[in-house]
Amino acid sequence: MSKKILRGLSVALSIVFVCILMQAPVFAAESTSHFYATIWSLVPPIIAIALALITKEVYSSLFIGIVVGALLYANFGLEGTINHLFNEGFIAALADSYNMGILIFLVLLGTIVALMNRAGGSLAFGKWTLKNIKTRVGAQLMTVLLGCLIFIDDYFNCLTVGSVMKPVTDSHKISRAKLAYLIDATAAPVCIIAPISSWAAAVSGFVEGEDGLSLFIRAIPYNFYALLTIFMMVSMVILKIEFGPMARHEENALNGDLFSEGERNLTEAKVENVNEDGRVIDLVFPIFVLILSCVISMIWTGGFFTGVDFVTAFSQSDASVGLAVGGMIALIIIIAFYVYYKRLTFVECMDCLSDGFRAMVPAILILSMAWTLKGMTDSLGAKEFVATSISMVAGDLQKLLPALIFLVGALLAFATGTSWGTFGMLIPIVVAVFQGSNPELMLISISACMAGAVCGDHCSPISDTTIMASAGAQSNHVNHVSTQLPYAMVAAGVSFVSYIIAGYSQSVIISLPIAFLLMAITIGFIYKIKGNKN
Repeated sequence: MSKKILRGLSVALSIVFVCILMQAPVFAAESTSHFYATIWSLVPPIIAIALALITKEVYSSLFIGIVVGALLYANFGLEGTINHLFNEGFIAALADSYNMGILIFLVLLGTIVALMNRAGGSLAFGKWTLKNIKTRVGAQLMTVLLGCLIFIDDYFNCLTVGSVMKPVTDSHKISRAKLAYLIDATAAPVCIIAPISSWAAAVSGFVEGEDGLSLFIRAIPYNFYALLTIFMMVSMVILKIEFGPMARHEENALNGDLFSEGERNLTEAKVENVNEDGRVIDLVFPIFVLILSCVISMIWTGGFFTGVDFVTAFSQSDASVGLAVGGMIALIIIIAFYVYYKRLTFVECMDCLSDGFRAMVPAILILSMAWTLKGMTDSLGAKEFVATSISMVAGDLQKLLPALIFLVGALLAFATGTSWGTFGMLIPIVVAVFQGSNPELMLISISACMAGAVCGDHCSPISDTTIMASAGAQSNHVNHVSTQLPYAMVAAGVSFVSYIIAGYSQSVIISLPIAFLLMAITIGFIYKIKGNKN
């Protein structure tokens, strides 16, 4: 299908929606949506995701999905649609303090990356890796290792790993799409099995009537999607297996095109006025300062310096405020470091502020629209619709419920772009169904909820983490989604079968080894088909 046809499809859909709007009652009185808590509540994100994958144009696709959500909410009334689209949509999303903290952190991190590039730290680190990391496999494994070590928060993970590893992967001709996948696969999947992380804190808060943190730790061995994703990623790197669109991106990278989009993006990726005398410390020191300041700031928001213990402070931390404050402190220290050691002048440091902001504009635009689309989905009662549907079948399919919850959680997180929202909706239902009757099955089902939410978050084009991974790798967002999706679907398929086994066996000693065995067999099958060709 040609680009003209795809663009025509997008324009045609836009015209259809405008026509529907024009035919609706003008300035109709605002009323409760007729589509609330029905299957229609999932239509806006499905339209946005489908259009993004078909047209490869993410901005217009997200906007069309948002408009559809506003139309459904207002029952196609013009005044209600406009009010919901702007006042309760875009403006509300950008006025949210948590969202604004994340955007501030994005700009700060973009500025720090620009400073490291201008000071020559990234260039020096790239030269160092050429001497010490000899192979593409080594570069990818180093990316995975760093991603696993930075398990505190998925946003921080994506952007930090991307800024550090871009020079390494570029020097070994690894595509930006592959880098984005490695970042994304070690963000949410690692955070969801790390007891000391913002994700553990979120999950613990949703478990009422139970010891949330203890339950989270006991559920880790049943979190099949996270464990199998890491196992699959490492195995495929070592065996040099690529399939789906990723194979084409990697082939193009070996031929010098890291973006699979021609010379235009390669030219844009070059950094001007780089200090040729940069040192590795010019990259290592800023990253160390950034990590340290963000960790201290996060535990500060959790009350660590007022007598709260470290684990509790971390579980109660506000990631948005902590990352923004930590990023600002780190930026000030890094500028002082570069100016003091004459790596950059103060004027050059200030120039990096605008450079960093420009680099993050695509991520900011996509995030803003994704948050607005999520708000539209919430206002249409998507969570209530899914909760009701699960409650209706819970009693009849108890042993199959973990697999069912995994599937529902994945679909809901994929459609809404939020894993935390999926936790908040599904976990209380699971606890209510199993509390006091079958503790082990409740544990498996909670793990299935977490795994499904991470799976959907991992795949969704409108997920914060997916957008951050694209920004961290400076990869085209739709390219990242389309290349990652086949890999995630393989891990999801094996996880779904594993949850069926876990539901009947109700034993981690039986289900976990079988899950890894199934994944090993699957990887072996893919290697037999694709490995020799690669």
